[in-house]
Amino acid sequence: MRPEDTKIIRSTWQSVAQIADDAARLFYQRLFVTAPEIRSLFAHTDMPAQRARLVQAITLVVDSLDRLDALLPTLQALGQRHTAYGVVPDHYQRVGEALLWTLAEGLGDAWTEDAERAWTSMFQIVADAMQKPPEFAAVQAG
Repeated sequence: MRPEDTKIIRSTWQSVAQIADDAARLFYQRLFVTAPEIRSLFAHTDMPAQRARLVQAITLVVDSLDRLDALLPTLQALGQRHTAYGVVPDHYQRVGEALLWTLAEGLGDAWTEDAERAWTSMFQIVADAMQKPPEFAAVQAG
């Protein structure tokens, strides 16, 4: 991750974190509209708690951008849990699209091409780590 991308991600996340629950609610609404097949994975989920977990997970990644290698085992375990829930590779693309859309909506004019590039890069690193064995995921973070 480039230092300038880390700076952009952290500054934009500070803005989004101020409206965290609303942003998470918007994210899931968008995800379920654009990928309705994913909704069934949340049929028995406490959505307020899920929204809080989403915000915590993003915050953890944002806070760990300078040391992603240390976070990779956590991401790998998270990916394994998601596979057990029924998540398939295509879902990662749909989640990424919903996340970027949500950030764009939440940030308004602060959502720039540089912000989109930085967040896209970060999401791809996370998605790759969640889908691949740890030895392959480590290469992505470097």
